Amino acid sequence: MTAREPDTGRVHVVIDTPAGSRNKYKYDLQRRIFRVSRTLPDGLVFPHDFGWIPQTRAADGDPLDILVLSAAPTFPGCLVTARLLGVLHAYQLEGKQRVRNDRLIGVAETPVNVSELKGLRSLEPLQLRSIERFFESYNELMGRKFRVTGRGNQRAAEAQLEQAMTAFAEMPR
Repeated sequence: MTAREPDTGRVHVVIDTPAGSRNKYKYDLQRRIFRVSRTLPDGLVFPHDFGWIPQTRAADGDPLDILVLSAAPTFPGCLVTARLLGVLHAYQLEGKQRVRNDRLIGVAETPVNVSELKGLRSLEPLQLRSIERFFESYNELMGRKFRVTGRGNQRAAEAQLEQAMTAFAEMPR
């Protein structure tokens, strides 16, 4: 599976954790199945579908993460097509090591379900801040400090995607 639809340019996203879930799922490559990696405490749920873009490699070595806004939650393993809206530039501290861990933000789209959202600026400020706060709280629970250092537009998100696709292509096989 490629990172993009060739005809529309929409991004392929494999959802690992649906909106509203307290369970964080992760794909187990060896077993080829999704597993529960942790359960969030009462009151903390994923605000939107969360997943990864195939055939990409982010700065942390994993596939590129993306939060996908959609009309309704999907399910683990669901393939969603999304249009990039922007990126949250962020880092996390694991012990004393600072690791860049940006989060792409996209909106689910299909040929018949086209979103009117044009970029991060299309979101209500409170909604965007809630998304940032979720990532901070989520990482805090795992003993990591997560800080958003800025926001990037659709062009910045596209550049990160291209960089991650190149990094994946250059991985030794």
